[in-house]
Amino acid sequence: MKRKLLFLPLLCIVFIQTLAQTPLSVDYIMRDPKWMGTFPSSAFWSEDSQTIYFRYNLQNDPADSLYKIDLNLPKQIQKVSWTEQKSLTRNQETFTRDYQKRIYTKGNTIVLEDLKKKTTSSILEWIAPISNLQWMASEQRFSFVSQGNIFVFDLASKSLKKVTKITSGAKPNGPRGASESTSENFLESENLALLQVVRERKEAQQQSRAYRESIREINSEFIFYTGDRTPSNLQLSPDGSYASFTFFTPATNKSTKVPDYTVASGYTEDLNARPKVGTSPSKSEIGIYDLQRDTVYFVSVEDLPGIKDLTDYVKDYPEKTWEPKVREVSLSPLYFSPDGKKAIIQAKSFDNKDRWIAAVDLTTGKLQTLDRQRDEAWIAGPGIGWAFGGGTLGWLPDSKHIYFQSEESGYSHLYLLDVTTGQKKALTQGKFEVFDPFLSKDKKWWYLTTSEVDPGERHFYKMPLFGGKMEKLTTLTGNNEMSLSPDEKKLAIIYSYSNKPAELFVQTNQVGASPTQLTDGQSEEFKSYPWLDPQIVKFKAQDGADVPARLYSPDPSKKNGAAVIFVHGAGYLQNVHKWWSSYFREYMFHNLLTDLGYTVLDIDYRASAGYGRDWRTGIYRHMGGKDLSDQVDGAKYLVEQQGVDPSRIGIYGGSYGGFITLMALFNHSDVFKSGAALRSVTDWAHYNHGYTANILNTPEEDPIAYRRSSPIYFAEGLKGNLLIAHGMLDVNVHFQDVVRLAQRLIELGKDNWEMAVYPVEDHGFVEPSSWTDEYKRILNLFNSTLLEN
Repeated sequence: MKRKLLFLPLLCIVFIQTLAQTPLSVDYIMRDPKWMGTFPSSAFWSEDSQTIYFRYNLQNDPADSLYKIDLNLPKQIQKVSWTEQKSLTRNQETFTRDYQKRIYTKGNTIVLEDLKKKTTSSILEWIAPISNLQWMASEQRFSFVSQGNIFVFDLASKSLKKVTKITSGAKPNGPRGASESTSENFLESENLALLQVVRERKEAQQQSRAYRESIREINSEFIFYTGDRTPSNLQLSPDGSYASFTFFTPATNKSTKVPDYTVASGYTEDLNARPKVGTSPSKSEIGIYDLQRDTVYFVSVEDLPGIKDLTDYVKDYPEKTWEPKVREVSLSPLYFSPDGKKAIIQAKSFDNKDRWIAAVDLTTGKLQTLDRQRDEAWIAGPGIGWAFGGGTLGWLPDSKHIYFQSEESGYSHLYLLDVTTGQKKALTQGKFEVFDPFLSKDKKWWYLTTSEVDPGERHFYKMPLFGGKMEKLTTLTGNNEMSLSPDEKKLAIIYSYSNKPAELFVQTNQVGASPTQLTDGQSEEFKSYPWLDPQIVKFKAQDGADVPARLYSPDPSKKNGAAVIFVHGAGYLQNVHKWWSSYFREYMFHNLLTDLGYTVLDIDYRASAGYGRDWRTGIYRHMGGKDLSDQVDGAKYLVEQQGVDPSRIGIYGGSYGGFITLMALFNHSDVFKSGAALRSVTDWAHYNHGYTANILNTPEEDPIAYRRSSPIYFAEGLKGNLLIAHGMLDVNVHFQDVVRLAQRLIELGKDNWEMAVYPVEDHGFVEPSSWTDEYKRILNLFNSTLLEN
């Protein structure tokens, strides 16, 4: 098919929609989302547990504002004044263990509040910015960081002490460094050799200096000089014996540029964007400052088990020499035990294959591994955290047990480990995942969200501290996003279902309690259309796996025999679920397609979130492998189970979904007749390091993985009809990706493709006009190529 025949004029869409008798149109659904109504987000509680605050927009403001509902007046939704908003903000707020007192900052002032007595006092007006405010173990003292050092304030004596002595720059009177040139050294040595008196005076000066230095070192206080580096994450152990800090060595990678042709000045300007994959990541060193011995030393990783292990993929490169060596790792800050006597650290290898949790010997910096998770693909999953920390990791109050999440069983679960015995216990287990666990205020219970009921549901649970029966506290089918009241007696729930956007509910914190709806944000216009509740189905993949999908089935009287497969973005993202999708525009578009008689399938292909480790890593070293074959098997399911014409199947998606669309049209032109690739990666060697190196390693070390995973190498296979759409200001997947692919298609003599560019759009479109234009083109593509003439 020639390019000029690929698309009908955009105005023909209206004619086709009229014939199909659908009340929806692209213009209608792609308007500013405010037409749908207003929906709550980011709920939190007042301190007295009587008021729920949340983001909302009842007054058609440019963006969501803060609103509140007083539970004594549950039907009144009030906008929160700026004055009240400021009163809710307490910077660096930290509580005592019994939650009776707290400290926080107001500017450079530290405020102490006694919640039981309801008194507030400013206890320290400081001279500089304050960070990392925290109670110490006795809770009679607290520490903070300012001007690159740690200070401790004693509440009883009202005294303040600077406990670290850290300063930038080199140590005075140190040895002369490399700044001395070779010529200067040569001249000096020659002069001293020739002139005896000069030599003798030089020697006398050196002896005198050495004597003065020896006296000064004995009598002077310890100071840690940081050289040309700046410590970060400076913190004090709760017992005041040790401080720790991080030295970051930032990456010196070449950043890319994204030209902005529509900037207000009228001149083309470059936007700074991320480097490309394969470049060196940032490095971290963890220093320990022993305040009793006045010395500083660094954590050593050389004794971590498996630190020199090679990865399995090296066997694919027998021509290369792979020398075992200590791998580079990134280190989290120290996690001190509540009593301050112990500390743990998380280390992750740069090749993403190992995550160690280790006990730190605070007197030497040596590590003793407590848990090692090895994955020949890459370490990730809910609660696992990223390179420099984060995720679920911490201490129980007994200073004996640590908790963390791990995919050891194939699903991310919550574990306890006794650091004194090394004994590890799984608190949760089964073919489901755990999200965002936290401890109750009395430290007797866990609160956690899981997918135990179904991969497509999220519910909130309560569980004893050392494990036992999980009690399900929520009952509504869908997603229950939770905020627990400070008194732990009530739940604020932002709840949504497949065809119902989020609303705010409140419920008593008891098993079997009924939630009460507090908001009703859908506009009457939005309510007037019967939005589909897509059916969740499973089909067999060619390797025997059960692949979950959302199925949108048309009325039998409208069914036209054509089908469209939607491919969600991000790779690791879940869209087959029973809650309101973040792809709400696409969801409405699928309703429109169904009205026109299309069957629509939305697949949680291999690499999607929500189904455990094996599903997550199913694309390791081959993007466009199982994730693509799942789309092909989905098309087979549509033909065999849903009566779809095998010659009339289209596919589309954005970002990762755009990448899969390209791979589908380039490699399976016998299955997919047409496709729309939106903001798509075309060559993974041009994407970022943090995401891509997990899955494909690096292009320098594993070129096989990159070549078989990048659409640009398969462009000669294009036979169907392709629409490429991309924002020119995309700083995530750069416009350069599709420019290079366009040139490749031109050189191959392909004429069955079109490109739509959006000069003012980044990766995620913002302007309704851009959304409208893009989806008119997508609909036009499918109507003009998949429907019988």
